[in-house]
Amino acid sequence: MRLILSFDIEVWCNGWTRLDDEFPRAFERYVYGHSRTDGGALPTILEVLRRHDVRAVFFVESLFAARFGVAYLREIVDLIASAGHQIELHLHSEWADEASPRLLPHIAGKRQHLQQLAFDDQLSLLRSGLALLAEAGASGVTGFRAGSFGANADTLRAVAAAGLAVDCSVNAAAAISVPDLRGSVDLHQPSRIGDVLELPLTVFNDGFGRVRPAQIGSCSFAELRGVIEHAVEHGWPAVTLLSHNFEMLRADSARIDPIVLARFERLCAFVASRDDITTPPGNLFDGVEPPRRRLSPAHAGFASTARRYGEQLARRALSR
Repeated sequence: MRLILSFDIEVWCNGWTRLDDEFPRAFERYVYGHSRTDGGALPTILEVLRRHDVRAVFFVESLFAARFGVAYLREIVDLIASAGHQIELHLHSEWADEASPRLLPHIAGKRQHLQQLAFDDQLSLLRSGLALLAEAGASGVTGFRAGSFGANADTLRAVAAAGLAVDCSVNAAAAISVPDLRGSVDLHQPSRIGDVLELPLTVFNDGFGRVRPAQIGSCSFAELRGVIEHAVEHGWPAVTLLSHNFEMLRADSARIDPIVLARFERLCAFVASRDDITTPPGNLFDGVEPPRRRLSPAHAGFASTARRYGEQLARRALSR
């Protein structure tokens, strides 16, 4: 079974009113944490992956570079590429009106989700994002994920028109994700949607029966392990997990969150210990095909979900 361990790489300035003042500090926190060597953000993630010989996919948000320059974006790309991981495109359309000049001159103000834009505008932003990534040194980009999973049918058409083969914007647990495709496409397993291979974020039913995305920062290790074991046992072609460059940090802080970091370490060690889970060299999307039969959804036991609640309480206590 292919494990697609994916990271959305983003930089945020806690608002839009003082971007030029806030961005340098925000870049340091979101990319490096409290230290450029062991700060708990991107370099720490890359080191854990290296230590366990696990490969990952990094969806890099690039539109911020249209405001602050490609040097910052190149720094991110160099970190990931030098560690041997896959770089793909991620876009948050909120940056479109912050560029100078604006990336969509006829639209003033924020468009939080790509689906709020017409097809031609979505395609324009995708092409801008790809051009910025290429200028920053990223090569071989074949995949895309919409910011906040806020995609629609036009997004997938734009992905294909931009020359990309894979989309990862479907999240069955997020109502904002492809609302106009629900009921007509598979939200849970790889599928072909037009000319695009869709690799949705893996979701599962937790111990209380609630649908939950398989995200490292918001699931217990036991839940994630259970999802992966279920997928292997039932012949899933792939599992797609989600994290971010800042998930190993405490909320509103540059300090390391030891609980999430330990969870990530355990996850990578578990994956490395299994011969039936692969994160091979090359493009992790290659070779993943839609299943030929209906596959059973994953469920987490009550104990593994209860473990998550206990960890959440511990994290809150640490943040005080």
